Amino acid sequence: METLTVLTDKHTWHAACRVDDVPEDGGATVLIDGRQIAVFNFSRRGEWYATDNECPHRQQMALGRGMIGSQGDEPKVACPFHKRTFSLKTGQCLNDDAYRIGTFPVRVADGILYVGI
Repeated sequence: METLTVLTDKHTWHAACRVDDVPEDGGATVLIDGRQIAVFNFSRRGEWYATDNECPHRQQMALGRGMIGSQGDEPKVACPFHKRTFSLKTGQCLNDDAYRIGTFPVRVADGILYVGI
């Protein structure tokens, strides 16, 4: 997909996928500039998120296959292998302060999900 550069923003916006490519209340993985990014359609909340796909606990590319949910009001994803949970807003690990993942802004326009890198 093409890259959309927005000059009024500090991010370069990349067309990551069609919104229909990501299951409701689930995730998928996209490749942007050689980097694996996990994207999440949290349809129960009407929200979209993007994070690093790599779980820092064991350096496995797996977060796009993780389960999403909430801890209180905090949206989160759980690594499917070792159950570390990460805030989809901040990237902070919610059950082990030693870990954090990168998070990225997202936009949806005309059925396309854009991720800001």
